[in-house]
Amino acid sequence: MPQTPHVEKHFTSSEAVRDVVIGMADGLTVPFALAAGLSGAVEATGIIITAGLAEVAAGSIAMGLGGYLAARTDAEHYASEKAREERETVEVPEVEAEEVAAVFREYGLPDETVTQVVNAIRSDRGRWVDFMMRFELGLDAPDPKRAGRSALTIAGSYIVGGLVPLMPYFFSRTAVQGLIWSAGVTLLALLVFGYVKGRFTTTRPFRSAWQTALVGGLAATAAFTIAKLIG
Repeated sequence: MPQTPHVEKHFTSSEAVRDVVIGMADGLTVPFALAAGLSGAVEATGIIITAGLAEVAAGSIAMGLGGYLAARTDAEHYASEKAREERETVEVPEVEAEEVAAVFREYGLPDETVTQVVNAIRSDRGRWVDFMMRFELGLDAPDPKRAGRSALTIAGSYIVGGLVPLMPYFFSRTAVQGLIWSAGVTLLALLVFGYVKGRFTTTRPFRSAWQTALVGGLAATAAFTIAKLIG
């Protein structure tokens, strides 16, 4: 009897999604809060647009640089740990072999099988080191292009997100009118963004949607209220 082939579908682009989430979440929230705060203090939309665009430019650079440095730090950490593991397989090979054996014993394998597997792994030093990196330290080899790609992804996502709350001010005569439209557009964008993010990262996309919108709304409300009180 013919059987339908079993095809597993797993999401494997978690790093790219994480970068988009970081950039887009801050891009939607921070300029929105800034524009809302300024709307409570000034009437001219030109000031809000200028300040908002300046913040988007500065924020995207800062966020992109942060992503680049984080990825570089991960790569340097991996290289440092790999060098240490390579040195230990030479200086204390029996200790390292026992660490490999301990990994397999956790799965309930008999000692005879564990010994065979350990001997097979340690016969190839490169494979041995890779095994220790992944299963002892939980580290995967980073993509050498990750730093630059992460910086561009985060910065680009921040710019896209940041322009959403600012666009209504381009077509509004007063700051209050711009704020009303900006609030509606941005909260809708936060809902959609939160839902899409939830589809990739959780099993509850609707909860992710309202939580994301709630955080953005609270940030804008706080900024607007403080500006009103000070003004």
